[in-house]
Amino acid sequence: MMQTCCIHQSFCSPHRIVPRSDALLAIKPPKACRVAFTGKSQPLRFPNLTRQRKLYVSFNANDGHPHTSMSKLEEEEEETSTETNSPASQEAELPFSKWSPSKYIWRGLSVPIIAGQVVLRILKGKIHWRNTLQQLERTGPKSLGVCLLTSTFVGMAFTIQFVREFTRLGLNRSIGGVLALAFSRELSPVITSIVVAGRMGSAFAAELGTMQVSEQTDTLRVLGADPIDYLITPRVIASCLALPFLTLMCFTVGMASSALLSDAVYGISINIIMDSAHRALRPWDIVSAMIKSQVFGAIISVISCSWGVTTTGGAKGVGESTTSAVVMSLVGIFIADFVLSSFFFQGAGDSLKNCV
Repeated sequence: MMQTCCIHQSFCSPHRIVPRSDALLAIKPPKACRVAFTGKSQPLRFPNLTRQRKLYVSFNANDGHPHTSMSKLEEEEEETSTETNSPASQEAELPFSKWSPSKYIWRGLSVPIIAGQVVLRILKGKIHWRNTLQQLERTGPKSLGVCLLTSTFVGMAFTIQFVREFTRLGLNRSIGGVLALAFSRELSPVITSIVVAGRMGSAFAAELGTMQVSEQTDTLRVLGADPIDYLITPRVIASCLALPFLTLMCFTVGMASSALLSDAVYGISINIIMDSAHRALRPWDIVSAMIKSQVFGAIISVISCSWGVTTTGGAKGVGESTTSAVVMSLVGIFIADFVLSSFFFQGAGDSLKNCV
């Protein structure tokens, strides 16, 4: 049998409610409080109360002890009055108190911060060599096949266009020089970096993003390992070391495929192509390609790692971070290529003067 007592009073201290056998609830209030019992027919009211609160007391069928509850409407009213009377709500809000920067702004700011931390780690010698060698193997030898295949077909495609036009002008001896300059200065570093960004940049972002959303990076911090030392610095070093060698090998394979295609299809001897390339190339052309590839490797690794460690939103966030990291890496590669080319190669050139 359920018995209910309606108490019109705000209690100063908690009291136990003892059930009685005659189905009446007896409450022993404090001395400063007045209590009224509600009967079945007429409830007693207190005219001098300024605020009334209903406290429902009922027996629990499981253990026989009474429990209390407050209606949801009164709870909402109490919360509203508390928020209204709080001093924080009465203060004037600042103009940008509710504004928060977008995710791209935070990620853009994280790129120079992470790059600076990596440089400090390298200068201090805090390098995890085992992870660095593992990442170097992934970035270098395991990416070599895709880079060489891409460079081969890009070289043959450019050879078709150059040979067709230069042959009509009678400049067969300039074809090798033009191809060598195009490959060494622009095509080899850019094509290699694009392939590495699509293959390794996406892998870096996906791995670190998965570790971030699964709280593995927090586990590393608890164990006393810095994620910058253990995860990011090895990837940056591996990318900066592997890309120059990949660029040099792609340049060699691209020139070889161009010479073979010119000899087999258009009847231009391989010796003419190689001699023209030897006359046009300067040591600075190869050095500039190596410097460009190192800068591109740093851009790929830093952006991919920054996007990975700032991933939120579970599996969907990992996919978005991976895609965004590759896109931003490609944009950074093209911008850096323009800046470096305008800095390295200024004024009128005379590299083809000896090839005519």
